[in-house]
Amino acid sequence: MEPWIRWITVPALITAALAYAVQYLTVEQAQALLFPPGTRFASHPLELSPEQKRAIEQASGVRARDLRPKAWRALDGERTAGWLFVDQVIGKHEFITYALALDANGAVRGIEVMDYRETYGHEIRNARWRRQFVGKRQGDVLRLGDDIQNISGATLSCRHVTDGVRRLLATYETALK
Repeated sequence: MEPWIRWITVPALITAALAYAVQYLTVEQAQALLFPPGTRFASHPLELSPEQKRAIEQASGVRARDLRPKAWRALDGERTAGWLFVDQVIGKHEFITYALALDANGAVRGIEVMDYRETYGHEIRNARWRRQFVGKRQGDVLRLGDDIQNISGATLSCRHVTDGVRRLLATYETALK
């Protein structure tokens, strides 16, 4: 192998892997997609106590890595119309950033993938797959292969986003309801 080929092969592979990282939505764009026009948003800083963290983990069966989840209260006038979370889960190797919208009663309104950094598995952005979460609430099964269908080739992304939604539903019940 020519020496110059060795010098460009590794950077070329790294560049190719990084080329798959795509930002699809900003927080503001996700808010606009998940809530009706005219909804305003108020940042709602959360600081989970160790007891809340344990309760969330016990209720969801998922480790809560972040003690400061990003949450916004969605307001229709002065009335709470729902909540928006922005969260990250690991895909296979990289983080997936997604927004989860809940209605005022804690049921899923919708989910949007904001950033996807993996080289494959991006099919979780399909509206049909994401619609499976609508109406789900804390206590529903929310297990891949049970009530959430898997996507072949995107199993880890599907599993981890499903786990993340289950964790955020438990976060709502524990810290916001």
